[in-house]
Amino acid sequence: MLRNILLTVIVFALFAPQISARTFDFMKLSDEISFYANTNDDFDTKGRTLQIVAINQVKIGTWFQVEFTGDFNWETTIGVNYDYYIEVGVVKKIWKGLSFNYQRIHGSFVDEPINQFGVRLSL
Repeated sequence: MLRNILLTVIVFALFAPQISARTFDFMKLSDEISFYANTNDDFDTKGRTLQIVAINQVKIGTWFQVEFTGDFNWETTIGVNYDYYIEVGVVKKIWKGLSFNYQRIHGSFVDEPINQFGVRLSL
């Protein structure tokens, strides 16, 4: 775990533009709240979902994209009244449409929190 965190810090340091303006800033990209009534193909009720999505950019010497997605469900899984899935991520643009991506996943769908490290290609 410590090795992964250290690798992440090194990648950010190597690929981030020179930090010359030591300023802080914030740019709102998309903040959304949705409420869904869930059904199957026969339109039988399958519970309700509250979804929160926030995608914003933060400048701490250099720009990062911060993403939050949360699905909170009521009566969607048989035998369970409530379940949830939360994903928090940090994205750092490396070059044109290529970015480094870190995500942390929590939820009732996973046994333990999951760390995801990867690359993103934006088309």
